[in-house]
Amino acid sequence: MSENGNSTFEPALSEGMVGVIRCGGSEKLADYRAKGGYEGVKRVLEELPPAEVIEQVKEACIRGRGGAGFPAGVKWGFIPKEKKGPHYVCVNADESEPGTFGNRPIMEQRPHLLLEGTIICAYAVQAETAYIYIRGEYYDCIAQVQAAIDELYAAGLLGKRILNTDFSLDIHVHSGAGAYICGEETALLESIEGKRGYPRLRPPFPAIEGLYRRPTVINNVETLACVSLVFQKGVEWFKSIGTEKSPGPKVYSISGCVRKPGNYEAPLGVTLRDLLYEEKFGGGIRDGNKFKACTPGGTSVPMLFEDELGCVMDYEGPREYGTFLGSTGIVVMDETICMTWAALNLMHFYWDESCGQCTPCREGTGWMYKILTRLERGQGEPGEIELLENICKNIAGRSICALGEFATGSLVRTIPRFREEFQAHIDGKCCPFEKKYTEFA
Repeated sequence: MSENGNSTFEPALSEGMVGVIRCGGSEKLADYRAKGGYEGVKRVLEELPPAEVIEQVKEACIRGRGGAGFPAGVKWGFIPKEKKGPHYVCVNADESEPGTFGNRPIMEQRPHLLLEGTIICAYAVQAETAYIYIRGEYYDCIAQVQAAIDELYAAGLLGKRILNTDFSLDIHVHSGAGAYICGEETALLESIEGKRGYPRLRPPFPAIEGLYRRPTVINNVETLACVSLVFQKGVEWFKSIGTEKSPGPKVYSISGCVRKPGNYEAPLGVTLRDLLYEEKFGGGIRDGNKFKACTPGGTSVPMLFEDELGCVMDYEGPREYGTFLGSTGIVVMDETICMTWAALNLMHFYWDESCGQCTPCREGTGWMYKILTRLERGQGEPGEIELLENICKNIAGRSICALGEFATGSLVRTIPRFREEFQAHIDGKCCPFEKKYTEFA
């Protein structure tokens, strides 16, 4: 029994499938419909007005699974009710956050779960066109989602007058080109429009001026998969899983120093300790080592440490420790990992992936990368740890999008917790750890 009170839990997003299945293993339309798939679409189109659909999504309290945890129904409600031109739905399937790969099995194995939610969302916000923006390296996802879309057109579930109703919808797959920044929702919109993936200043927000400057809803893959579940199984079923403020199932991606890395579906509210140590999940720390730290929600969020393993992994729990649930990409580090080296690797990523549009992020990440490189190589000087902390403070809240602040996530809690470890690189003029992993160049 999990600590959130769910004595029994049947996986719904993944149906118990862990990891990924290559091309050929995707759930077909006939199999999905045999389980009640698209019955939700049928009921919505034939019985419910768009406003009622939005109200049911609000009642279910589906919170955005992409990282922010913002209620999906509230976001849909921001779209103007009076339609004066095209409305759009964009699905954020870029999933470039390090340590995060939970959307991948949904797209590869259960693409119709995503597509049903996309159709319901489009109907609710009066959109006639939807784009699914998929990370360019996800070749199998692109193929499987496109194949599922083709099935829907052939079955009359996409295109003009779906199920002989007045609602029409076209869904297009748009492949990204390997830019992390395009996971930011406004940079994603710029990319679909054929422009460089630069985040936009807000306001105006996408609900008012989104794709092609028209009202647009942007949701994550798993968020829309949860919409499908709500309209298949009901609001009460959905709210019976998870916690009061964070209901529903969640796919947790676990990697790093664990015995059993992979994707694991569990109710929101499971503890970090359960996810890492229970045999049905991570199975414990590999090689019998001691847990040291982890990123609970991808590398963009501050880390959690050994005395915080009791953290409840819902949208409220990590906030008590100064971090966030984020994308639930849990990257585990054991006692053999040098935290300076780990911070250096993460900073190299954010420096490389900064779009360069604004100075704090473009310059600050580069400065921190260079300082951490000196520290790791035993070339650090007194005062450089304090300089790192100062740079973090001057980046946070001063960039156009959140990438600048994300880049500080590996340091804001790690330096105070492991200051002696960082200082040892300066005092000893070398890394104090015996490296059992590939040296970062």
